[in-house]
Amino acid sequence: MQVLQISDLSKKFGSKAVLLNISMNVAQGEVVAIIGPSGSGKTTLLRCATMLEKADSGKLQFGDDTVICAGTPTAPAVLKNARRKCGMVFQNFNLFPHMSVLDNIIDAPIHVHHVSRTDAIAEALQLLEKMNLADRAQAYPCELSGGQQQRVAIARALALHPDILFFDEPTSALDPELTKEVLRVIRKLAEENMTMVIVTHEMEFAAAVADRIVFMADGVIVEEGEAQALIDDPQQERTKAFLSGIRN
Repeated sequence: MQVLQISDLSKKFGSKAVLLNISMNVAQGEVVAIIGPSGSGKTTLLRCATMLEKADSGKLQFGDDTVICAGTPTAPAVLKNARRKCGMVFQNFNLFPHMSVLDNIIDAPIHVHHVSRTDAIAEALQLLEKMNLADRAQAYPCELSGGQQQRVAIARALALHPDILFFDEPTSALDPELTKEVLRVIRKLAEENMTMVIVTHEMEFAAAVADRIVFMADGVIVEEGEAQALIDDPQQERTKAFLSGIRN
């Protein structure tokens, strides 16, 4: 079953084309890593896929919900349902600084999904246990390390029960030791068959955890394939040059 289908997605900022006819699918339980140089359109693709940014043309489909990005407007109910199917974890955490860890996690379930406060708290505590943060429920983001903040952000996204979880370079703001904490959590989610799309610069992690890697450059998908195979034996010269630059 395809959880996400992207067809001919394009996006410009002014006269600059950032995405050019991007098409890709993500199957249920699949982990797709998106790699590529800075400025290749990776983050914009995620923002368009999660409807934080409106594409100029193309189509998104989450399960049976089709979101037309240009042309016929999407019915508000369909758009709302599609948004509920995806979660986003940002590179800079985006936690509410004035809220405790617990309140950061329960805010959306209560106000968006209308879950009772009692049920929202119970699930939030379970998620914090899963993130090895059970003792930090009443802490504030400023009292946490970067790795802890990112794990809270992951718990917050999971609390909405998304069909697919998007990560935008989830370790780019972290030092190597804290990076390991977050990658361990993502690896565990992959083992639990969580459907994920991960923009990352961690090649070793991408090869080990992702089922498939998509390499982007200059707003297009240059190459995609089985994760380890693409890392070990890229077919396109642009991919080879990028991976060679990282290894050196």
